[in-house]
Amino acid sequence: MQHRRLGKSAIVVSDICMGTMTFGSQVDEAEAFRVLDASFDAGIDFYDTAEGYPVPPDIKWVGRTEEIVGRWMKTKPRDAIILATKVSGPSHVWFRSPLRSGMTALDRHNIITAVEASLKRLQTDYIDLYQTHWPDHDNPYEETMEVLDELVRAGKVRILGCSNETSWGLMKSLSASERLGVARYQTIQNNFSLNNRRFEDELAQVCRQEGVSLIPYSPIGGGVLSGKYQGGATPDGARFSRYLAMEGRQAAMGRRFVNDKSLASTARFIEIARDAGMSPVTLAVAWSKQHDFVASTIVGVSGFDQLVEILAAADLVLSDEVMKAIDKVSREIMYPMG
Repeated sequence: MQHRRLGKSAIVVSDICMGTMTFGSQVDEAEAFRVLDASFDAGIDFYDTAEGYPVPPDIKWVGRTEEIVGRWMKTKPRDAIILATKVSGPSHVWFRSPLRSGMTALDRHNIITAVEASLKRLQTDYIDLYQTHWPDHDNPYEETMEVLDELVRAGKVRILGCSNETSWGLMKSLSASERLGVARYQTIQNNFSLNNRRFEDELAQVCRQEGVSLIPYSPIGGGVLSGKYQGGATPDGARFSRYLAMEGRQAAMGRRFVNDKSLASTARFIEIARDAGMSPVTLAVAWSKQHDFVASTIVGVSGFDQLVEILAAADLVLSDEVMKAIDKVSREIMYPMG
């Protein structure tokens, strides 16, 4: 397992990060422990969660993922784990959070309330990487960064990151931190995969120039790049099988990930993986890691058996020939996810 630095910070992590958003909904605690133990034994030392997990967001289980991760961490040396979690952004953006009666935001009250609750659920006295889950562009970045800096100074948080942020928002936050002399975002956690390369359009250059690391999520395109939705298949228990049968935000997300263009590009990537002698999941994870602006790629599973193909990407470097073949598909089928 290779290791890389998070931004300009002192923290170095494995280049594969285990995401936990299914723990407590799709994945029960016993299975979650199996996944976490196997990940740890394989050399993964970086784990990502959030106060709003598991997904889909629901009041009946919100916070359960952090509780599971907290109980698991008690079985390992705390300093052997780099723990990341998140505070929810505003509920008026694209869905109503089940947290705090839907009154979430990135102001002082919400951030302090959120971090104290997360620390309790995680059964720890500090969080290595604390992230804003989605931006609050209507709230002054000065307030957000000042209160996050207070958490760093208090020792409750080591470094800061953002998620689902824009180029404008990331630069605005960095400018506010520099002007105020407070802690800055060292990481950004956005969607990035073979089927969604929009990060390369602008945000990659911001990361390179400003020393911010991407820790991408959904490198397997929400499972689409595994090929399980090919030919119109809707596998039992699969996330987008459920989402496509729902309404509102979940249905819209399902259509964004599973559509004619994404399935067409996936078919081409499956061929490339086969010719290279690997599974499409291994190809997708290895490709995600193989970018200079990426520190660690966040993977996730809905079952223990899915780990094998993911871990096969550890230490794997794709050849120039494979990378060129991938780029050709991306040029010919542009922006499969819109």
